[in-house]
Amino acid sequence: MTPVELSRTVVHAVRRAVDAGELTVDVPSRVVVAPPGPGGCADYATNVALQLARPAGQPPLRVAEVLRGYLSDAVGVVDVEITGPGFLNISLDRAAVSAGLDDLVRQILREGLRYGHTDALAGRVFELRVPYEVRAEVLADALGRIVGAQGGRVEVDHREPVNLRPVPAPEDPTPLGLDAACWALLHPAPHDRPRITAEHLVQREGNPLFRVRYAHARTRALRRNAVALRFTAGDDAHFAGDDADVHSAAAGHLALPTLLADYPRVLTTVASLPHTDGAGAPSRLTRHLLDLADAALPFFSTVLPRGDEKPSAAHRARLALAEAVGTVLAGGLTLLGIDAPDHL
Repeated sequence: MTPVELSRTVVHAVRRAVDAGELTVDVPSRVVVAPPGPGGCADYATNVALQLARPAGQPPLRVAEVLRGYLSDAVGVVDVEITGPGFLNISLDRAAVSAGLDDLVRQILREGLRYGHTDALAGRVFELRVPYEVRAEVLADALGRIVGAQGGRVEVDHREPVNLRPVPAPEDPTPLGLDAACWALLHPAPHDRPRITAEHLVQREGNPLFRVRYAHARTRALRRNAVALRFTAGDDAHFAGDDADVHSAAAGHLALPTLLADYPRVLTTVASLPHTDGAGAPSRLTRHLLDLADAALPFFSTVLPRGDEKPSAAHRARLALAEAVGTVLAGGLTLLGIDAPDHL
């Protein structure tokens, strides 16, 4: 079960509660599920009960109790626990997690850099009127690519009244080079002042751009090293099955499927709302790529065989997951106008 599928399961539980007359609310179109935060437990958590409490006219804990009853008998769910003011913590059947991740990875590898691209905005045109200022130009350029990935189109003009006016760059970012300059201007929210410093060029962990590009380069290095060891992420690279190591590869890094599955939604959100309020800012995409890179880097050490180990289905599954991460990182960087090098 992927996070997207679990989100649908939670929505279905809300709908069943509404149909049964236990809740009187509008059924949400989607629900956010994510790895639990401090104080949480299980595989995923959702705050849907807190969101529905006010429109339902009931305390969050009561709403959570109602939804727990409908979630507990859902396919793939083995336990639901309520923590805090009404967070639902959901434990999944490991086989369900594995099979869902298998489908997600295959989809990403099949669609390649077009994963997350849709025609949701087909026929829509967004007019961005920007000042003659480098940050506004770079922001509009990135939005043009992201909106285009959803089937829409952006028309950029410099006439008044301006409807996209980010905080200007304090100095010329050109000396940073194209990639670092784009990141420096896009990573902060439009209302935040960008920092134009040589920090964006330093190859170390403190540089967010380096971490994202390094994670991508690591996926390419893992592929090259796997080929040298005479194995690839072939047709038997799956997470389903009885092998405990395969299940560990799938379930031990639950942030990865969450972030991979959420990437299309991030693109849609940015593309649908290219406004100055920051709701549709490319900074949402840069943060998502950074979260994905930070979640993936510890996982990469588990991909290749160690010592006298022979490549197995578990290694091929991990390699497939690593390649899916690299695909999403490359796709996101490309939409931002930033190169995704195979070597760093």
